[in-house]
Amino acid sequence: MSEMMNAVVFSDVGTATYTKRPKPNIKNPDELLIKVEACSICGTDLHILSTPCSYPIAQMGIIEGHEFMGRIEAVGDAVTCFKVGDRVVLDPNVYDGDCYQCKMGNFNMCDNVYVLGITVDGGWAEYAVAPAKMCVKISPELPAETAIFAEPFTCVVSAVNKIRLLPGESVLIMGAGPIGLYFTSLLKANGAGKIIVSEPNAKRRELAVKMGADIVIDPSANNVVDEVMKYTDGHGADVVVEAVGTLVQECIDCVRPKGKVLLFGMDSSKKPEVDQFKIVRNEITLMGSFIGLNTLPATVAIMESGLVDFSPLITHRLPLKDFQTGLDAMRDGSAIEVILYPEWDHNGE
Repeated sequence: MSEMMNAVVFSDVGTATYTKRPKPNIKNPDELLIKVEACSICGTDLHILSTPCSYPIAQMGIIEGHEFMGRIEAVGDAVTCFKVGDRVVLDPNVYDGDCYQCKMGNFNMCDNVYVLGITVDGGWAEYAVAPAKMCVKISPELPAETAIFAEPFTCVVSAVNKIRLLPGESVLIMGAGPIGLYFTSLLKANGAGKIIVSEPNAKRRELAVKMGADIVIDPSANNVVDEVMKYTDGHGADVVVEAVGTLVQECIDCVRPKGKVLLFGMDSSKKPEVDQFKIVRNEITLMGSFIGLNTLPATVAIMESGLVDFSPLITHRLPLKDFQTGLDAMRDGSAIEVILYPEWDHNGE
């Protein structure tokens, strides 16, 4: 009989179940078996578990969790760059390397991508299997509570590479959810001169200040465009980051002529109107950024440097079996980051 492990499975529409699953085995020579140290709950997981499911590629029956990290327990025969005992973080978006987009170097646009924790088994479990090419080794000293942010943070690092921020430039970040707060921290570390964050939630505005925001705006009580113009001497921000998914026009209204707007938030149900005249007349650069592209090693280097500290964002630390508590907290807005620990199911905190 196969050795069993604890796992959280996408079991039905709107439902995840804590259950037993066979411990996975390496099936391909390029794979790693990882003992999961920590995993986390992402907004994508909420979309998967909404009723109806609003993340249509998610496959029912899989082990959830695409944000996880851990220690290697076994390596495939073809693996040469890792050994048993190494600690790793990973990108769960597994590209094939053979399609047109991959051959163009656009691995984040792979035509045949599969995603750990969304289309195949992921990391809300005691063990997980991942291709070695998607993993990066981390220091034995890097805390799990830092390393767990590698997957979402590498997406932000990839986006910031596109901005090419110059030291002293002003930045407006629309939204202070986890992603907006990662942008705040990284752009502060990159030398932003003034960071303005717009966020209706008071708790998240407080966190934005902790992560490096100089000015916070409550858009439910103030006109964001007027406030941004006030704080930028009427010019507009040099760079605007949209981390919500619905505020593209507001970003265009807040950026200076010849400024940059980075669209990161996604909401397929919304089709906002865009003032093309203003984009053309003011020569605004409008760009999108989707997941990460070749930035995981750089992300690990940033995290190990200590330049960013995401620990203030952790609101819940739970054993894996209490994942539902974390999901509920994410849904009601009381959580920012929820970290789950499979080992606690056996040993306690």
